[in-house]
Amino acid sequence: MNTRWKPSTTVAAVIERDGRFLLVEEHTPEGLRLNNPAGHLDPGESPASGCARETLEETAYQFQPSALVGIYLSRFQRPANAKTGDTAEDITFLRFAFCGTLGTFEPLRALDTGIVRTVWLTSEEVRASAARHRSPLVVRCMEDYLLGLRYPLEMVTTDHSVYQTGNPLG
Repeated sequence: MNTRWKPSTTVAAVIERDGRFLLVEEHTPEGLRLNNPAGHLDPGESPASGCARETLEETAYQFQPSALVGIYLSRFQRPANAKTGDTAEDITFLRFAFCGTLGTFEPLRALDTGIVRTVWLTSEEVRASAARHRSPLVVRCMEDYLLGLRYPLEMVTTDHSVYQTGNPLG
């Protein structure tokens, strides 16, 4: 059987304010972890709009992407867990990381399921907490941001067909 390989597309926000970076603390199968505000790209949205949505859902902050920090391909292998009955997983992620403008905080907004809290950490604290990161990309995206890597949003084109509703095949 020939199975087509499909990496999971994710979007992430690298948000810095006053020398601190906004991260989320979230429940994962590996325990409580730190991550950029991030998540899976949903049908019908561009990577930039998906990043804005995920940031709002996970932090209760409005966010407007202004530049692409980078595009990252990573692989994660989760071993089987006999206690929970979970099978082993081999997942490849294609991550689009954006920086931008942090907007209004919505204090009454509930955070996404699994998100425990948001934290503001210095770059040194982010590096020092690497053992608690959900992915090595947390540090990598921050380091690329600190290096000044910025690409125009136009680097990622979303064809109009993405926004069409209905099934074009029938």
